[in-house]
Amino acid sequence: MSSSETSTQRIPPFVSLGSARAFLAPAIAHGISSKQTVSVASAGVSASVSRETHAPSISNVLDSIDDSSPIARELAHENKRRERLLGRELPKPEKTRIFTVSNQKGGVGKTTTTVNIAAALAAAGLNVLVIDIDPQGNASTALGIEHHAEVDSIYDVLINDVPLQDVVAPCPDIANLICAPATIHLAGAEIELVSLVAREQRLRRAIDVYAKVRAKNGEERLDYIFIDCPPSLGLLTVNAFCAAGEVLIPIQCEYYALEGLSQLLKNIEMIQKHLNADLVVSTILLTMYDGRTNLAAQVAAEVREHFPEQVLGAVVPRSVRISEAPSYQQTVMTYDPSSSGALSYLEAAAEIAER
Repeated sequence: MSSSETSTQRIPPFVSLGSARAFLAPAIAHGISSKQTVSVASAGVSASVSRETHAPSISNVLDSIDDSSPIARELAHENKRRERLLGRELPKPEKTRIFTVSNQKGGVGKTTTTVNIAAALAAAGLNVLVIDIDPQGNASTALGIEHHAEVDSIYDVLINDVPLQDVVAPCPDIANLICAPATIHLAGAEIELVSLVAREQRLRRAIDVYAKVRAKNGEERLDYIFIDCPPSLGLLTVNAFCAAGEVLIPIQCEYYALEGLSQLLKNIEMIQKHLNADLVVSTILLTMYDGRTNLAAQVAAEVREHFPEQVLGAVVPRSVRISEAPSYQQTVMTYDPSSSGALSYLEAAAEIAER
């Protein structure tokens, strides 16, 4: 292309927000010559972005886009969210807050919620521990922690009384974030726990001892502990409920999730009555929200009506980036920190920290 020519590329009205960002990125990354112009047209509205000497930043490009079209409005909104959230400092809690992330229904985003909120809090400078008690070990995978059969894991803590400090490992991508991994041995732990003394309290005692060891060694206390549970109410999940003070419930915005929620609340009542009177359902997070469907909006409205104080304002959308991140052994916070999914988890983490 000669210096006097102009290159014009158009984004069709139906292109997704992610595609629009992907469309802009190459031009921004490689620079635009002094007389080249990229014209972004969406729903019949175009906006020109030019450069004199240096390639413009993404924020400058997004700021210059006319917000009269749906895609441009969404881009502008995400840019404002990004500027507000990235690099934000969050307050430290007065004491360690321990969350059990639980839902008896599978596939609602328990593990995804656990690792991404933990990563968001750790990125803000807080000390966070993730305890993976799901035999599948997905939280360990997402945080880049080894969890093959030869590795000491939370199984050894629960069954063999191995100290928690001998099991935890640092997340390679995020400072201040450590994880007690799960291995396949946990699959048989439910049976082995049955015959042990104080079987429901073993995780709680391990956490208490670990806190004392950290204090003795002069290490900073943990600000948050998140326990990722399997989708069942066996002894592993009961141990998590007994160890925690708060329950975080991710709810997929579909009808079946509402049925599972009512049963989960009944089980939590039983735990409160017999094993842990201090346990409260403090946080509910709506996940996999699809704003294009009426069902998602109806489920969200119904949950907010019944639990107005527990439901977070942040809603996690369906996101390809969130799904892709674990395949790279990362959270979405490090895989694509500017994605809509990462921003949603940042908002959720900020809400939790400020409550």
